[in-house]
Amino acid sequence: MLSVSGVDVAYGRARALSGVDLEVPAGSLVCVMGRNGVGKTTLLRTIMGALRPTAGRISFDGRDVTRVPTHRRVRAGMAYVPQGHVSFPRLTVRENLQVTLEAARRRDAAAVGEALDVFPALRGLLRRPAGFLSGGQRQQLAIARALLTRPRLLLLDEPTEGVQPSVIDEIEAAVARLHREVGLTVLLVEQYLDFAVRLADGFVVLEAGEVVHAGTADDLRDEEVRRMLAV
Repeated sequence: MLSVSGVDVAYGRARALSGVDLEVPAGSLVCVMGRNGVGKTTLLRTIMGALRPTAGRISFDGRDVTRVPTHRRVRAGMAYVPQGHVSFPRLTVRENLQVTLEAARRRDAAAVGEALDVFPALRGLLRRPAGFLSGGQRQQLAIARALLTRPRLLLLDEPTEGVQPSVIDEIEAAVARLHREVGLTVLLVEQYLDFAVRLADGFVVLEAGEVVHAGTADDLRDEEVRRMLAV
């Protein structure tokens, strides 16, 4: 579904990604891993069109989208949940969901119900302003908003960051359901190794903006991989 070939990205003279290759087959869950500052978020932002590569190609469903703007990638079936539990803090949970529907130019009431089925804890919080939610609840809301666009490829940037352990379990169960039961293709950036081991079909490890290792979920148990990810 997604192919990243020889992608370079630079911030001024500083190169953030160098010759990155990545394949995400339809229906798979691929995890991008690595220490802080190695280019993981830069890679997701480049795939979504928020950053333009200086070299290389990005293809989605066999179509070259390297120069396609972000909003057209969303309409083509990509959705991105960035770090930081993004929401509109003064709007209620219900209003956050409604704004997303309107921005996506959808009149799809069923999509809201389906998103709340994935995160049922949000049903009791529909009237609460998002700014008064916990970090874990805001993360669930951020993913629910992305699901309203009915994506075929979901990009998740460290969904467990700053989230309490009990909610990590709920997020893991939701992502597993979306991937295994619904068949959603997922590209996940994650530092929590055990979370990745339980969910991923395949993975790549970035170091200094380059892919230094790639493999299947079974390889994540390898000591060499764990050494690469150690802080």
